[in-house]
Amino acid sequence: MPQLIRNRTHGNDLQIVPADKTPTDLCSFRLLRPEVGETLTISEPGHELVLVVLSGQTDIVVGEEPFLSVGIREDIWSGCADSVYAGTGSTIKVTATKPGTEVAVAGAKSQDSFPPFRITPEEVECVDVGSVETHTRRRIFNILGHNGAGRCSRLLVSELYADPGCWSGYPPHKHDTERPPEETDFQEVYHYRFRPETGFGAQFCYQPDGEAQVVMTRNGDTFLVDKGHHPTATSPGHEGYIFTILVGKHQRSLIQYFDPAHTHLMAGIPGLQAMRDKFK
Repeated sequence: MPQLIRNRTHGNDLQIVPADKTPTDLCSFRLLRPEVGETLTISEPGHELVLVVLSGQTDIVVGEEPFLSVGIREDIWSGCADSVYAGTGSTIKVTATKPGTEVAVAGAKSQDSFPPFRITPEEVECVDVGSVETHTRRRIFNILGHNGAGRCSRLLVSELYADPGCWSGYPPHKHDTERPPEETDFQEVYHYRFRPETGFGAQFCYQPDGEAQVVMTRNGDTFLVDKGHHPTATSPGHEGYIFTILVGKHQRSLIQYFDPAHTHLMAGIPGLQAMRDKFK
């Protein structure tokens, strides 16, 4: 059953979603907030990891391989992310080189082994989806998407930016059953931010049998999705941000299945096919 985790603000190594936590037992998620000059050491055996610099700058050492001065933006609202794919099983050291450094660590259960590599802001793929007129406009920046083909296992990572008062994950879709070419089975983690931080939203999750859940989302909250259709709404007057982790149970190609009750909306929302293509 999907689960909401409220904002946690204290500590420099926040394990928001520990490895093997149900309902999303394939995913892990943590936030690192080292002070300048401070080194945090992490290791998640059996999980491939991507370190995304949300703000500030850091030196990242994966095993013995250094990636220096990772991070170019002041905050999540200031351009594309600079990131490092860290592979599986390595000890990772993160040292902040600028104030206000925050690093999101996205993980996926994997026994495969791939060498680490850097994902520069120029390598991040963007797709515009929806429109202001249909109240669905969002921009999705795929940090680990097509660029990870053959270089990683079943992990997809992106940042989504929703316009004020707009919906994302809309029309409602799900990805909890392995039946290609109509749908593939993926678990998902959403981590929300808003601008201004007083903003809020609503996360819906409903099952084909009618069971439904709706929660109010605030800045810093996290939602775990293992099944069901899960559209998201952002309140008017606030920009929404979702750090998204997707992990496939059987493959790396994500195929969303849209609720048949709302397929009449598909033609009126631009960019949906481009969005689907970016995740395949």
